[in-house]
Amino acid sequence: MLCAVRNSIFSLACLLAVASGVFLFRARPIHSSPQEEPQSTPEPAPPPAPPPTPSGPVIVLDPAHGGTDTGARGEGGVSEKDLVLRMMRTVREQLAIQGYRVVTTRRDDSNPSYDDRAAVANAYRDAIFISLHVASTGTSGTVRAYYDQFSSPLSTESASAVLGIKALAQPTSPLVVWDQAQRPYIDASHRLADAIQSQLARSFPGSPTLSTGAAVRTLRSVMAPAVALETSSISRSRPEALAGAAGPLSSAIAAGIVALRQSNGAGAR
Repeated sequence: MLCAVRNSIFSLACLLAVASGVFLFRARPIHSSPQEEPQSTPEPAPPPAPPPTPSGPVIVLDPAHGGTDTGARGEGGVSEKDLVLRMMRTVREQLAIQGYRVVTTRRDDSNPSYDDRAAVANAYRDAIFISLHVASTGTSGTVRAYYDQFSSPLSTESASAVLGIKALAQPTSPLVVWDQAQRPYIDASHRLADAIQSQLARSFPGSPTLSTGAAVRTLRSVMAPAVALETSSISRSRPEALAGAAGPLSSAIAAGIVALRQSNGAGAR
């Protein structure tokens, strides 16, 4: 009997030990691994603003000379044909940023004829022709605007052809006399040159306030408002300074075009 009691006590002790272990297991707090906070996805950068839609007149930039025609030459072999090409690229970029459509008469060391240059502008219904030059002399850091000025008045017969008036003896459509094509646009060209020159006088101290009329062959065949801009001078200015004038030059061109369009009642563009 004593043996049975001992066995009972041993069994009870085992049960208590097991029960105690279960209680401790259940009572032990369960430490869960810390949860990582979800990382926020960075918002994508907004797309760049689209370039402005070209509007208004087509601006035709004409870097003068080219090829074997170097134009004015300065020290160290600097030539006008290369300088105006550099200036054209800057002016083209600046005008395009402002929303204008810009084309050029040349982009390399070529030398289109006067008529080929004019044909680029004449291919568009609404164009502005700007010819870029660098003077061989003159006050350094100044710029002059020129419009074409014919040396003789237009005869009645030539006027009929240039202005598009049909003569009684010519039932077919009249042809424009190529070297007289600028005549109907002289007034608009004069106003454009004056508007640009006014801006140039502000940006380039010492520049005149009014434009100059001269016989400019480059403009003669253009059937649109046409102006020549001449920066001084290749003999007295560093090439970098002349090329750097292109920025203010583009601003003056844009302001002049706006003034011309407003005077014509066509708005700013």
